[in-house]
Amino acid sequence: MGTDEMLAVAVREARTGLASGGIPVGAALFGPDGDLWGSGHNRRVQDDDPTIHGETAAFRAAGRRRSYRGTTMVTTLSPCWYCSGLIRQFGITAVLIGESHTFTGGHDWLAAHGTTITILNDPECVDMMTTFISTHPTLWSEDIGD
Repeated sequence: MGTDEMLAVAVREARTGLASGGIPVGAALFGPDGDLWGSGHNRRVQDDDPTIHGETAAFRAAGRRRSYRGTTMVTTLSPCWYCSGLIRQFGITAVLIGESHTFTGGHDWLAAHGTTITILNDPECVDMMTTFISTHPTLWSEDIGD
């Protein structure tokens, strides 16, 4: 599966989250062979649970695995420190980021510790977050711990 197709899975998840009243961040975890292991979106608002970010939802949907080496986490937005810790803790090899223009989380730290980082700065991802931030600034500040 190519980069565009992988990002499209995460974008669909982000749009689902937005449509259900949440933060539009989606993610997907792909196995070493490119198969989709799991996908999800930020559900902090919908589930009243601050731990359900897009990346954690995708990770949970992938289920228990012996190893996460060789996998790629695709996310519409640069992963926050919480999600960056998950990526590092479980040895996820690569992160494909839809955009880091509106928020820069821990991707530089991940790169410094050997994770391959690819930032696309995809216009659709930037537009989705820019619009959300401008229309829901208080909710956005809560989400990033501001």
